[in-house]
Amino acid sequence: MINILFQDKSIIVCEKPIGVLSERGQNTREKCMPNILEKLTKTYRIDVVHRLDKAVGGLMVFSKNAKASAGLSGAIASHKMKKEYLAVVAGCPEKKEGQWRDFLFRDKLKNKSFVVKKLRTGAKEAILDYQVLDTIEVKGEAVSLLRISLQTGRTHQIRVQCASRKMPLLGDEKYGSRIHTKNIALWSNRLAFDHPVNKNSIDITLEPPKTEPWIWFNKN
Repeated sequence: MINILFQDKSIIVCEKPIGVLSERGQNTREKCMPNILEKLTKTYRIDVVHRLDKAVGGLMVFSKNAKASAGLSGAIASHKMKKEYLAVVAGCPEKKEGQWRDFLFRDKLKNKSFVVKKLRTGAKEAILDYQVLDTIEVKGEAVSLLRISLQTGRTHQIRVQCASRKMPLLGDEKYGSRIHTKNIALWSNRLAFDHPVNKNSIDITLEPPKTEPWIWFNKN
């Protein structure tokens, strides 16, 4: 059963489970959020306005009609939707808070993104703000809990920006993690935006599951 935190005639805010596609895939038999929500809410069509990696869970907002889709997409494009994440990384940033800016190039064949030093064809700017919430030692290695606010939404953005600074997300072997966890240590924790139709303020948070590595930190 999907955990729905807000729903009306225009939008749904819910928890995307880890391991479920956030959008429709090429394999029509594979579970995806639009199909699941259409059946669950008996809605003709659920549209995706932003994405989460299959291996990542947490909050997502979906639209139920064209007006809501346009409004949500516009809010994202104009940076009026606040998207915050919790991440557990190897090591610790030098500064307790700051902003990271990179140019990312996505290799579609490998389904992997890379930081490039110079702007090149296909590269896009990626910007995020971070705050260190806690740092602890696990098996002799420092690991840190970060709160991350995305300013842009690039493929694997948080994962590659952390990894490029030698601080891969725990469990993210694709980007060099040496610390094994059951799932990638990234969670969509908060969504804040104005309702695309009635303009009411919506601000929803969802804590990560009570499993490793989240339970290592008192903040959770």
